Amino acid sequence: MVSVCTGAFALAAAGLLDGKRATTHWKNAQRLQTLYPDVSVDAGVLYIDEGRISTSAGVAAGIDLCLHLVRKDYGTEAANSIARRMLVAPHREGGQIQFMERPVAAPLDLFADTCAWARQNLAEPLTVDDLAAHAGWAPRSFTRKFVSEAGAPPLRWLDDQRIAEACRLLETTDLTVQAIAGRTGLGTTANFRLQFERRFTTTPSSYRRLYQGRNRAAVPA
Repeated sequence: MVSVCTGAFALAAAGLLDGKRATTHWKNAQRLQTLYPDVSVDAGVLYIDEGRISTSAGVAAGIDLCLHLVRKDYGTEAANSIARRMLVAPHREGGQIQFMERPVAAPLDLFADTCAWARQNLAEPLTVDDLAAHAGWAPRSFTRKFVSEAGAPPLRWLDDQRIAEACRLLETTDLTVQAIAGRTGLGTTANFRLQFERRFTTTPSSYRRLYQGRNRAAVPA
């Protein structure tokens, strides 16, 4: 049995997903988990194959799942042949996390100036002490108040800003991965790739191809 996107809700309501992993569109994942706590919802993948029951994250992910099932039952050659006929990728890298909206973090009223300053200086090796000094607070007091306002420790917030800026640069510029790593303070190229792949389960280069649409259409002169 195969479900696409919100079809997982029908399977869960029937009790067919109890004790199983399942996925759905990331916008609906939390609702699915709340309504059906016996289901292990994974919002980070394109599809999940649980044997007799399989779920996918959306319409396109449903195609990914069907190709996976063909590949499992009839082999790679058959799946690739179908993919070519449909003009789709035989296998897409990464999961749906790379397609999730990344809303801009709400400004912190108390530390708005410090947050703006940090975003302008992502290339620098900023520490909690640096942020606290800019805000004019003692580091421990700054950290406690920052967590209460932002819902995350200062350095985790800073990492999120760095990754968000790296994504923006990958989507909109031709800067090298090395240059982006330097501009965002994510360290060496190897460290940037490692952090990026851990978060999005895909490489920076693949992410850039996905969002810039390279090699996908002929552009008129």
